[in-house]
Amino acid sequence: MTPLCYKALSQTGTLQRFVSAILLWLAMAAAASAHASLNTTEPSDDSVVSTAPRVITLTFSEPVSPTSLKLTRPDRRTVTLRSFVLKDRRVEITPPGDLSDGSYLLSWRVVSEDGHPIGGSVVFSIGQPNANPRGAAADIDWPVCAGLWIGKVALYVGLFLGVGGAFAIHWFADGSGKALRQIVVTLGAGFAGALLSAGFQGLDTVGEPVSRLFTPTVWKAGMATSFGPTVIFAAAALALAGLALASGRGRDARWISISALMTAAFALCLSGHASAADPQWLMRPAVFLHVAAIAIWAGALLPLLAEFRRGGEAAGAALHRFSVFIPWAVLVLSLAGGVLAVVQVRTPAGLVTTAYGIVFLIKLGLLVLLFALAAVNRWKLTAGSKKGEPTAIRLLVRSIAAETAVLLLIFAVAATWRFTPAPRTLIAEVQRTVVAKLQTGKAVADVRITPGRVGAVAISAVIVKSDLSPLDPQEVTVVLSNPGAEIEPIRRRAQQGKDGWTVPDIALPVPGRWRLRLDVIISDFEMTRMEGEVEIAP
Repeated sequence: MTPLCYKALSQTGTLQRFVSAILLWLAMAAAASAHASLNTTEPSDDSVVSTAPRVITLTFSEPVSPTSLKLTRPDRRTVTLRSFVLKDRRVEITPPGDLSDGSYLLSWRVVSEDGHPIGGSVVFSIGQPNANPRGAAADIDWPVCAGLWIGKVALYVGLFLGVGGAFAIHWFADGSGKALRQIVVTLGAGFAGALLSAGFQGLDTVGEPVSRLFTPTVWKAGMATSFGPTVIFAAAALALAGLALASGRGRDARWISISALMTAAFALCLSGHASAADPQWLMRPAVFLHVAAIAIWAGALLPLLAEFRRGGEAAGAALHRFSVFIPWAVLVLSLAGGVLAVVQVRTPAGLVTTAYGIVFLIKLGLLVLLFALAAVNRWKLTAGSKKGEPTAIRLLVRSIAAETAVLLLIFAVAATWRFTPAPRTLIAEVQRTVVAKLQTGKAVADVRITPGRVGAVAISAVIVKSDLSPLDPQEVTVVLSNPGAEIEPIRRRAQQGKDGWTVPDIALPVPGRWRLRLDVIISDFEMTRMEGEVEIAP
């Protein structure tokens, strides 16, 4: 071998050793900086087991420390799992001993040795998937339901008697302060009801017991629902009503009271069964007008009662203004209420075959009684009361007190609608599909989730290039998470079919706003992530 060849080979060997050293260093650096990853689970993700597991095992690529372990049951209640054992790279979790048949979601979050947190979710079923997706009556959290109902009734008192009362004081009673104390009390009840409703809405959303009421995540989850804006605008309406009362008499106070009334009506048309119904362009204005009319009628009762109990010419004048205006409010109330009833109930059979319809009939009966009392006041007692006749005034005061009591009963009955799905939703429940359009600079995806409610759903996605030309990805993964309910990402690899990419069966345990992501591998060297949000119904 010549010296030149020997030198060349020597240089080649040096170069090879140098390249090998660099590659080895990069591999070691990558291994040192890599985060932990979940390798296997027992029960495995998306599996069905015949009996409840005694231990749930998560095996990671390196030792980890759990920071959050939550199990969502088939009835949507979520429990925190605190009993676990660390065995090297395994986390062995002891689940509750009363696991029944149905689908469960384990949402986990751990910290790896390098200090980086990671999270995910595992879904498994016992017996059969979603055997009891909506829960049995025995599993109803009655304290949470009671809190929701009390909060809703108190909110109604504040918005209808409080905000409506502030309006009546300035427009019917000429700014009189005779009912000021009563109206302030109802406004306070409304503030308490708004606060209580937000907290218990959060408890109901994430499935926590009353003992977790003051947990920040519970309040965050409650305000993240469609009821959150209602709480915000209701509080604004109550504050405006208080400002109108503090402003005394005058034009400014009158216009502030109108603003409070309109804000209250707007607050209640932002959420609820009726506001969510189609067509929205009709239903939301109908709710707005219905609420405004009720507030004008209900709000006038306490000021009129105070005026007549204390006597004076001002009482007759207030009654006259109210008598002139109230027929129009009743007309609007009736027309808007009729529209809401037709859309919500759909068929006469729905009145007697559904809980919603039965509540509606009870409310309707109370309204008929209220209209009868109002008719007696209008046609029998108003004229004598304006003239100051003692007997007519005494009877009118009693009648107004009775109207107020009937209204409180109506509020109590209407608040139970929170727990009764409308017939229209029962009809559409099976057919409901949530549609989302996700887009990046590389691709566009039309995603459908059917049915768009809690329980087992099917997800399909049609994916094309950004210019709408065909796209044939190598792999598509669907990722769903719900930060408001503290549910870490659920990952499912989609299957390619004639109609696009599908995930045929995935369990979503809680309603609310879910984050949706598609990880699309276009080629060996190209990938895109498309993200958006979808609303899952109860």
